Amino acid sequence: MELNQKLAEMQTKFKSKKSRFNNFGKYNFRSAEDILEAIKPFLLELGVTVTINETLITEMSIPVIQSDARISDGKTAIHATAIVGVDLNQKGMQTPQQFGSASSYAKKYALGNLLLIDDTQDSDATNSHGNSAPATKERKPLTKSSDNFKKAKEYIKSGGTVETIKSKYTMSKDVETALLT
Repeated sequence: MELNQKLAEMQTKFKSKKSRFNNFGKYNFRSAEDILEAIKPFLLELGVTVTINETLITEMSIPVIQSDARISDGKTAIHATAIVGVDLNQKGMQTPQQFGSASSYAKKYALGNLLLIDDTQDSDATNSHGNSAPATKERKPLTKSSDNFKKAKEYIKSGGTVETIKSKYTMSKDVETALLT
């Protein structure tokens, strides 16, 4: 069996629990460790290895971690990449934690790219199943000086999306940009 066929088999059979819970966004998610644990049974079965290599890129305005997830059968290889900035201004984290957080995030997304993991919300979670639409809550403003801004920034770093935050808060373009940098 060719490597692309082995990868396709992994991609279609792959299942990984979302064993972690994000208190800010109130949702479950999977970590890089969860993904790695879930692919281990495929390694011997398909005769492949999966490796992750990281590169620190310092030529930019902020340090960036590039993570490359690679599957190989010893003859050929296929890889996928993810790039994540390191927020050195993250309050409440020591420098090793800032780099570790970015590294974990980059690994998770490189593996997700390689294995075609779709983390979009399940359609049943947003489907009213014929019931009337739920009442919408009034969204609070999110500002850089608000207590929730720090939580929102941590949420983004852990894999959350700005769209989820926008469902709870209103924000200016400046605040949105600050969340992503």
